[in-house]
Amino acid sequence: MPRPKKCRKVCCLPKAAEFTPSGCAASKPAVILSVDEYETIRLIDREGFSQEECGEFMQVARATVQQIYTSARSKLAEALVSALPLKIEGGDYRLCDRSERAGSQSMNPLNTFQENFSKFREENIMKIAVTYENGTVFQHFGHTEQFKLYEVENGAVSHTEIVDTNGSGHGALAGFLLGKGVDTLICGGIGGGAQMALKDAGIRLFGGVSGDADAAVNALLSDSLAFNPDVACNHHEHSHGHSCHSHGCGEHSCHS
Repeated sequence: MPRPKKCRKVCCLPKAAEFTPSGCAASKPAVILSVDEYETIRLIDREGFSQEECGEFMQVARATVQQIYTSARSKLAEALVSALPLKIEGGDYRLCDRSERAGSQSMNPLNTFQENFSKFREENIMKIAVTYENGTVFQHFGHTEQFKLYEVENGAVSHTEIVDTNGSGHGALAGFLLGKGVDTLICGGIGGGAQMALKDAGIRLFGGVSGDADAAVNALLSDSLAFNPDVACNHHEHSHGHSCHSHGCGEHSCHS
């Protein structure tokens, strides 16, 4: 007797479920993308999840995610190349419920990337921190003295405040942000150690950003923020006259 399929957890339904190419004949058969296939495309291609992270989020094995993702990409390619209508419907999935989200609040905060992401997408609540100096994005994460915090509801900023780090630096800043309820960080340069600390704290990182802090947040909310996913410390001189050694400004050691 075949083993029953395990439903895949889905926490974000598509905003539009049908797409038709301009000038496409109505009689052309539509390509059907299942909801769970759509979810793998969203998580991996749009949100930057690894296949392993996607599997954990959807509560299925990595091999299953790979199969779903491969099928989804093949269908998208067919729809694009052959100019066919695309519909998103059906599939072996179940929607997240509020009891799951409530239960996740008792989990270790160092393993909450998926929970933070789910909360933002499902409830449209987000808290963004920006390394801050005189209205602009401060460029050295490990030496930032202030963050500007932005509370976002339904895609719009509802409240802002500027907070002092009170001497916190380097790895301690991740805990500082976590204590403020931050789930997303915008900054300039940041070292590898600090990036790992943020990842462990479940805080999404958008590094390599410069310019006006408010404009950066608005760009993030409109999906137009220019950032560097491979950001690293790229400065060589600090105000105290030392230069970075091999690890960068998140966990650097310095020499005179």
